Amino acid sequence: MIVVTGATGGLGGATVEHLLERMPADRIGVSVRDAAKAQHLADRGVRVRQGSYEDPVALRDSFDGAEQVLLVSGNDPAADMVGLHRNAVEAAVAAGARRILYTSQHGAVPGNPYRPSDIHIATEAVLGDSGVPWTALRNGAYGPLDQVLGPWQRTGVIARPEDGPVPYTDRDDVAEATAVVLAGDRSFDGPVTLTAPTAVTFDDLSRIASGLTGRTVERVVLDDEQWVADQITTGGVPEPMARLMLTWYQAARAGCFAEAGPLLAELLGREPRTAADRLAARTAA
Repeated sequence: MIVVTGATGGLGGATVEHLLERMPADRIGVSVRDAAKAQHLADRGVRVRQGSYEDPVALRDSFDGAEQVLLVSGNDPAADMVGLHRNAVEAAVAAGARRILYTSQHGAVPGNPYRPSDIHIATEAVLGDSGVPWTALRNGAYGPLDQVLGPWQRTGVIARPEDGPVPYTDRDDVAEATAVVLAGDRSFDGPVTLTAPTAVTFDDLSRIASGLTGRTVERVVLDDEQWVADQITTGGVPEPMARLMLTWYQAARAGCFAEAGPLLAELLGREPRTAADRLAARTAA
C-alpha cells in the first residue's frame, strides 16, 4: 500500500494518476482534507480516507497499512508548516510506514534566501530524526512559467527583478518520476534532486520567446523595491507576500537554483520537458 497526501491538488493528484498506470488501484490510498473531492479516485478503486496535517489522529488512520507514505509539502505562509509536517511524519511512523517520501524543494540548503527553504530544511531534519528510511524529493521550480515571467505575451517584455539560472521543471514530469520512485524497486535515501536538465535565465527565456513568436521579447531588469511596489499597487498583492516572492528572485540570482541534475531524466527514461518546450506549448496555445 502506498498512501499519497494532497491527492486533490496538482502534484499529488498527478502522482496518483501516474501510480494508477503502474500498479493496481487497491494498492493505492490517498489522505485528503475532503473525501468528497476524491470520489473520482474512490470510483476507480483507490482507498480514500479523510486526513489533514492539523489532525494527527485522522492522519494516522488514513496512513494505516501503508508501506510508503508520500507527504506533499504544505504551502500556507501563515501556518506553522514545520509543525504540521512533523505531525504528518509522526503519524506515518505510528502507522508503521517503512519509508516516508517528502516533496522538498530544489536548493533546500542553509543560506538560501528563499524563505520556504527554511521549512524544507527543517522538515528534512524531522525526517532524519524519525527513525524511518526517508526520501526528500528536491523538486525543481514547476509552477506555471507565466507566474514567473509575467504577461510577456501581451506586453512583449519580461519585466522582473534580477534573476539567475533556474532549471524550470514540468510538474507532470515531477509527478511521473515520483510515481516511478514509489512503484519501483529502487530506493533513495535522503535528499535527491529532480530538475529539468538545463538551467536558464530570463535573458535566455526572452531570446527563446523571441524566436518562438517572431517578435522581440525584451528583458527588463526591475529594481527590487520598484517591483515590490508594482506588485502591491498594480497587482493587488499584499506586501508580505510580495516580499516573500522577492526572496525567490534573490535566491535565483545568488545561484541557489543553478544546479541541474540528471536523475529526473533517468527515472523518466526520456528527456524531461525543458522551459523552451513549455514556452513553445504556451505560445501555440
